[in-house]
Amino acid sequence: MAPDPPWWARRFLPAAVALVLLAGVGIWAHGRWASDCRPWPTDRVSVRLVGGECVGYSDTAGQVFNSEPGQDRLRAVQRRIFAQNRATEEVWRRSDHRRPYLTLVYLGSLTGNRTRADEESYVSEREELEGMATAQYALLKESAAADDAALLHIVVANAGRQMRHADDAVRMLEGLARDDPTVLGVVGLVDSRASTAAALRELNRVGLPVLAPTLSADRMDENSSLYLAMSAPNREQARMVEAYARQVLRVGEAHVYWTTGEGSSLTDDLYVATLVDGLRERFGTRLTRLDEWRSGRRLTQECGYPGMLFFAGRWSEFDGFLRALKECGADPPRHLVADDSVNRYMANPGLRASAPGNLPVTYVSKASLATCTALRAAQAARDDARGSFLTWIGADDLLDPPRCRAGTGPPVGERVSLAYDAAMMMVRALESLAARLRHADTGRRWEPRAVNPVGVHAEVLRQNAAGGYPGVSGLIRYAPDAGEPLAKRLALLTVAKVPDVGAAPLEVFHCGVADAGPDPGCRTAAPRIR
Repeated sequence: MAPDPPWWARRFLPAAVALVLLAGVGIWAHGRWASDCRPWPTDRVSVRLVGGECVGYSDTAGQVFNSEPGQDRLRAVQRRIFAQNRATEEVWRRSDHRRPYLTLVYLGSLTGNRTRADEESYVSEREELEGMATAQYALLKESAAADDAALLHIVVANAGRQMRHADDAVRMLEGLARDDPTVLGVVGLVDSRASTAAALRELNRVGLPVLAPTLSADRMDENSSLYLAMSAPNREQARMVEAYARQVLRVGEAHVYWTTGEGSSLTDDLYVATLVDGLRERFGTRLTRLDEWRSGRRLTQECGYPGMLFFAGRWSEFDGFLRALKECGADPPRHLVADDSVNRYMANPGLRASAPGNLPVTYVSKASLATCTALRAAQAARDDARGSFLTWIGADDLLDPPRCRAGTGPPVGERVSLAYDAAMMMVRALESLAARLRHADTGRRWEPRAVNPVGVHAEVLRQNAAGGYPGVSGLIRYAPDAGEPLAKRLALLTVAKVPDVGAAPLEVFHCGVADAGPDPGCRTAAPRIR
């Protein structure tokens, strides 16, 4: 009788080894991927789970960021962009690659917020994506014979809640930029935080320009020589708030409360920290109270306060702040004013409808020139740039729902025009370079390696030196060697009752330049419905 084979030669062993390997791969994959976060074998997708969030980038509907309930509009605009990516590639193919072609990455915080099932918690990110989608759509509408008109491809990237995983996202984008010469810049970043500043430094090392629609912490441009902000820095916001208190409200003092949100601090939150510093400098001894406000803290000491009560915090705490003031009943503070972060609260109908009390609120706007009423007035005055923008955002086949339609539909959000301007500023720079290359007789087909991200950034600044970029949100111009815009328009909008979602805000004050000329300073606005 033959002896039994040694244990390592028995039949069960290969199957057992295969099962162990499969289990190991499954455990490894479970730690990196999830049902809504997995790489795909085609297209530009690179994602992995980091701290429970799907971090990375995608240009295809095979990977859409954020599967949480209530975030349908965020997912819808990503799918619109991805569909337009395919259309862009087809138009480029049909043009025999004659049209200039660029890829911009949208980098934002697309996951991680605590939210109710009926609450849209990513309004800023959704609006910025809508602005980029509008730029992409406008370029697709160019004539087939317009060989000098660029085509825009968009990659959507997620850095997690409060940009906490930006280092991971940037490492993935570094590989994308290395492999794809059409990648010329990054738009977004959403919040001015220490993690955002770190991401800027890394993107600068990689050599990618960053165009930030709403970042406004002072001196963010010190983190990157390739950084360009679309919005005025916080010192200009503080300047406007103080001027409004003195010139319009005619009050002698102010109380300021700041918040930084859960798990954050002034060290991390550069937006709040620099805004508070600017208010302290502007008001001086007239700032008679400067304090942190936390959820659950009472504000009865502010009941009937006749000066300016200013909320210098994050939008996520504004609802609680209003609830604390509800205790004042019939004796509320006389002049409640809030920073531009509160725009995210005011753009959320669900939050506003359930807001406590009927307090009037005045708050900062970075895009008052691109509201529906302002755009209609510009179109009537034959302003081609703003008129075209109004046409695009009201189209049937772009934003869902369409914006600024007469008598129906929602208004255009604060950040749509700012992100549109960021994308189009890069597009116009590339078109200028492409025209010069063609003039130099380099051939009719577009060669992506003929330009690079640093060169396109330099062209943006060269064009800017001629008088600034005429953005939909206002004139954008920079000082030499600076990434913060000069005299960019800021405004204050007022609503009589926060819960009255249907009532449009009124512009009551503004500072900065609208379209051209020297800085006019700050002045009371002619009442205009937003």
